[in-house]
Amino acid sequence: MTETISAPAPGEPAHRDGVTTSTHLRRAGLSQHAISSRCRPGGPWRRLLPGVILLSNREPSRDQQLRAAVYHAGPDAVVSGTDALQAQGIPLSPSRRVHVLIPIGRRLTSHEFTWLDRTSRVPDPVVVDGIPFAPPARATIDLARHETDPDRLRRLLTLPVYYGLCTAEQLRNELDAGNQRGSSAVRRTLHTLGSLRDTYQQGVARELLGGVPLPPPIWNVTVCDSSGGRLGVVDAWWDEVAMGWLLDQAAPRSDQSVASHLPLTGAGVVLVRTPAHRLRGDATAVARELTSAFGAAAHRRRPRVQALREVAV
Repeated sequence: MTETISAPAPGEPAHRDGVTTSTHLRRAGLSQHAISSRCRPGGPWRRLLPGVILLSNREPSRDQQLRAAVYHAGPDAVVSGTDALQAQGIPLSPSRRVHVLIPIGRRLTSHEFTWLDRTSRVPDPVVVDGIPFAPPARATIDLARHETDPDRLRRLLTLPVYYGLCTAEQLRNELDAGNQRGSSAVRRTLHTLGSLRDTYQQGVARELLGGVPLPPPIWNVTVCDSSGGRLGVVDAWWDEVAMGWLLDQAAPRSDQSVASHLPLTGAGVVLVRTPAHRLRGDATAVARELTSAFGAAAHRRRPRVQALREVAV
């Protein structure tokens, strides 16, 4: 016999994505024994978290895990980190656990796929499909505090700005307002990013170079002549052959844009210019262009130019 689950009482979560709570099931007329029986191994349901039931015996999807984490964490809980950024349009690989912010006085422990993070600053959520998510700046900083790889940290901090979800200033303000534990590397990276010239495109460019047989470049340098006079700024620089790479934000090359880099080419710098859209759309051809240009640069006399300073690490 199959019990019919009625509509939830006012204020109770409905069963969405096939996820509900034991409290709702009991209010719908099921006994605790019936619920427990259905959640036993081999039964039609499974218990995802204490008090949270999946009305199926299959492995839960990420959406079902998100819904279960919020039901378990209770009122005012907010999902942060990777899942919050994904929900608001940023493509990221899923994290192992759902990061949930809960009020500091709530006594719950993390289970299975959840990480319950007590905070005195639970943010006003951005609600997507009924799930409360942290705003982009908060979600980014929460995630950044636990990132140890410098390149991944740099890319993470530029993503929400590139996608127009927040500003660099909002990231800095969020970092200043929160717990300062784990903030030093984030603060240094935000400082070196400056005006965020090192954007998402550079993250894609770094990935592209991972498959190109070239030595690693220096990023974001000012190139000068032998007397220290400024010639121009390049996104990537191979000092051994005096070759620079420019990532154009727009595909068309205006006369003004080309003219601004004439001092570099006039000084003998080999310059490769790549419209940003080609980094993903034409990566193989871009890799060939870089390899060819590097070979040509290596077979000519190196001009007397120098990288005066590194703008970002």
